[in-house]
Formats: sequence, structure tokens, C-alpha cells
Amino acid sequence: MAIQVLIPDDYQLATQQLRFLRQNDQFHCSALGDLSKEPQAESALFSAQALILIRERTVVDEAFLRRTPNLKLISQTGKLARNVDIDVCTRAGVAIVEGVGSPVAPAELTWLLIMASRRKLVSSVNAMKEGRWQTEIGSAVNKQVLGILGYGKIGKRIASYAQAFDMQVQVWGSERARQEAHAAGLRVAENREHFFATSDVITVHQRLVAQTEGNITSADLALMKTDALFVNTSRAELVAEGALYHALCQGRPGYAALDVYEQEPVYNTHNPYLEMPNVLCTPHLGYVEATSYELYFKTAFDNVVRFFAGDTSQVINR
Repeated sequence: MAIQVLIPDDYQLATQQLRFLRQNDQFHCSALGDLSKEPQAESALFSAQALILIRERTVVDEAFLRRTPNLKLISQTGKLARNVDIDVCTRAGVAIVEGVGSPVAPAELTWLLIMASRRKLVSSVNAMKEGRWQTEIGSAVNKQVLGILGYGKIGKRIASYAQAFDMQVQVWGSERARQEAHAAGLRVAENREHFFATSDVITVHQRLVAQTEGNITSADLALMKTDALFVNTSRAELVAEGALYHALCQGRPGYAALDVYEQEPVYNTHNPYLEMPNVLCTPHLGYVEATSYELYFKTAFDNVVRFFAGDTSQVINR
């Protein structure tokens, strides 16, 4: 009998288009949309012997594992994050393997948000559909100061994009981030306060760990210019709870572009950010891209095949 592999919280059922998931007769791969809304969720979870998780969408804790009595393996797309309780999985005898990620799609989405927000693209397009012509005056990024908070794989790509658009780039973050930015010939801000006060656009590219959770505070945001743009395609929890909404209401920064939220998915059309004309919101599209999905799921599925063939070398909680 084929091993039952479930891909939960595949909101678009996008993995149904990935043929390699259906080409091994030893494995039966199925996908479910939002588990909180799927009527088939309980039966699918009960039968599942392996889960392929889409980034951090699915929270695996003790209560979740009670719904998956036959589960043997969790194969994570990308690096493991706080959505999976490793200790609980270990006690339940559920192995965990990690996948690979790519900075390309998130970096491109970040740059798209910067450009679209600066040129007020979405509101201009919507106005034209309503029969109104040239309703907005945007601003070019040329010669503006781009502040990159965090300087990993995505941050480095953003820096190269900004330089191609003749922006001035400055970096802030950990000691490692500042040293690498300096070695790359980029400006490192004098201090954290100077970074927030002098950047025309700030884009966040930190990992969410205990040291960075809530590290962007109301005091930081209050230093930003009244016409500055704050972009977050990383994690909403990097910002102290309520700090960004309060800052936008106070007018510092003047604009925001967001791809991540503390509670996802966002179905409430009255979400405060959606009702703010100075905020551009996208539904966590950073990694939702065809080439990225091919990479993420091919690796994650290969990890499943190896595990059930007896290769446990990739298991991180042995």
C-alpha cells in the first residue's frame, strides 16, 4: 500500500501542478487547502504518514499531533522555523527533516513592493479602472537612501538591486551583518538611531529568533521620516506588537508595504492595514512563485522518499 503523504494548508492547491509528486507509485501525495476550513481535514490528517509543510503555514504542536496518530515524518520546505515544536515531535516519535530555500523570489517581491509603493502604482491602476486619470504623484527611488535591516542572502540581493537603481544603500543589523556589509563596500549606519532617521526606505530582512522578536520598536519607527517607506516581507513578529500600526497613525513612517502578518491567512477585509490608504498589502507572496515551489517541493519530497527507504541521515531530531 502506498505511503500517505499530505501537504496541508496549500491554499491555492498549487502543488497539484507538480508532476513529480505523483510519479512514484510507492507514495500517494494529496493536498488540502486551509486546514481550518477543510471538511476533509480530520480524515486526511488521521491517515497521513508524512507531512510536507509549506514554510510556516501549519503549526505542529501537541494538539496537532493528536490528530495525526500515524505520522512518522515531517518534511519541511525551507529551513525549520518556530511553527514546529521539535521536542513534542521527538517525544511522539515523529522525525523532522529540513529542505532548502532560495532568496530569489522573496527579494524580487520586496523590490516590487518598494517600486509599486513609491510610484503609487496600485491606487493609480485602480483609479484608471474607475475612469479617473493621473490621480497620483509618486516618487522615484533614484538617489534615495535605502536602509537594509539584516544582511543575509535576501538583503544582499536587495542591495544589488538598489545599486542598479542608483540608490544609496546603508545597512544595520547584527555585528556579522555590519561587518559583511562594510567588507562589501556598503555604508554601515553610525548607529541604530541614525539608520532609522536617515533612510528613505527601510526593508527588513532578519530571521525571526528569540533575539530579534519584537526588536523593531515604536521608538525606532518614530525616528523615521514622514515620507519614508517601511517594507516587511520577512516576519511580522520582528516588529513589536502594535508598534507599526501606531507609528503609521502618527505619521512616522508615512508609508508601509507588507507581505507578512501576525495572524495568517488574513480573510478579514476590515483588517486595519487594509483600510489604510498609505499601506500596500500583499498576501504573503514572497516565496509563492513557480520556480521556488519546484525547488522547495522537489527537495522536500526527495527527503520523504529517502526517509522511508531507510536513510535517516537528514533527520534533525534523532
